[in-house]
Amino acid sequence: MMNLIMNDILGTPSILVGLFALIGLLLQRKPIATVVSGTLKTIMGFVIIGAGATVLTGALDIFGQMFTHAFQVPGIIPTNEAIVAAAQSQFGASTALIMVFGMIVNIILARFTPLKYIFLTGHHTLFMACLIAVSLTVGGMNGAPLVIVGSIILGLCMVVFPAILQPYVRQITGSDDFAVGHFGSIGYFVSATIGKWFGNKEKTTEQIKVPQSLGFLRDTSVAVSLTMSIFFIVVALFAGQEYIQTELSGGSNFIVFSLIQAITFAAGVYIILAGVRMLIAEIVPAFKGIAEKWAPNTKPALDCPTVFPFAPNAVIIGFLFSFLAGLLSMFILPAVGLKVIIPGLVPHFFTGAAAGVFGNATGGRRGAMMGAFANGLLISFLPAILLIFLTQFGFGGSTFGDTDFGAVGIIIMGLMKIFGAA
Repeated sequence: MMNLIMNDILGTPSILVGLFALIGLLLQRKPIATVVSGTLKTIMGFVIIGAGATVLTGALDIFGQMFTHAFQVPGIIPTNEAIVAAAQSQFGASTALIMVFGMIVNIILARFTPLKYIFLTGHHTLFMACLIAVSLTVGGMNGAPLVIVGSIILGLCMVVFPAILQPYVRQITGSDDFAVGHFGSIGYFVSATIGKWFGNKEKTTEQIKVPQSLGFLRDTSVAVSLTMSIFFIVVALFAGQEYIQTELSGGSNFIVFSLIQAITFAAGVYIILAGVRMLIAEIVPAFKGIAEKWAPNTKPALDCPTVFPFAPNAVIIGFLFSFLAGLLSMFILPAVGLKVIIPGLVPHFFTGAAAGVFGNATGGRRGAMMGAFANGLLISFLPAILLIFLTQFGFGGSTFGDTDFGAVGIIIMGLMKIFGAA
């Protein structure tokens, strides 16, 4: 019985998180139909994430082989969903425990400290929990200390990062109704600071007319497909028809094969996001209901797209300048001895767009452009530095994409290495 509980129930992340949703719904005295549905959908969300990861990582492996053959340099696309899903087999239980107890720490901190924020961007909570689990394990920690320390770190991240952004959120929204809860906060803070120093907020991006032809960038699945198609086909041309058709495609035309792999990558992202949405749609209401009961007078910390409507032009400008910085970084990184970080559309779109909004709030057009460019550099160099640590533990195929993941992971692993951990 103990083996069943410890290994098969608590050792299975999907079941563990499902139990948390079950307890949360029961505490709120939800109808039995809601309890059953919420619990099963939470578990299913975890399963879908794993299925999407299989699709996505298959396309990433193909791209990596093509890129390495073409340029004799290994290239990595930072993908939070891919590395989290890949890590679940080894770190799933500790990730789930840190996620659950980290959310509880968040409630406690919001209840008893001046940091009155409840972090409701559930997929980023999951990603940060995984990063912390991996980072502490790399540092030599395991068992109960791993979960306790990891939960405290996660809970602190969930209140500290929204707090440092809140003065700028008030400038963007003109109110204090909500906070931004997204682990790209360092990039947004840097963008807002650069805008304040070098920009002019009187000349805003919203005075510019953006062509409707760029509206497709707001549809993530279409934008990922188009962008990855360009990457795959360009790299395929450099890799050569003979190599691809002999070694990778089984004789299929190398351009058609590359196009299918690009769309397969986008399909994998879509599947994973669907799983994440299903998971979060069930677990966040359970968490939010408990938080409202135990931590009143708090602000919800919401995903970064909540600021997009306040400066739509800054969204597009921010993405383009962040992506430009990512392309430039591809040539700088190998020169300083780091692996090439290929700019992924998802991190550059969401964090670049948000950085553009923050930069625009403090520095107008110049702030949006310069701030988003700085964000693009950060989400290129921080993942590359983090990859040095991750590679030591067998995760050299991908890395986390947003600034806070890189900063937190580097700090944790660096400190543990300094103080003599494994």
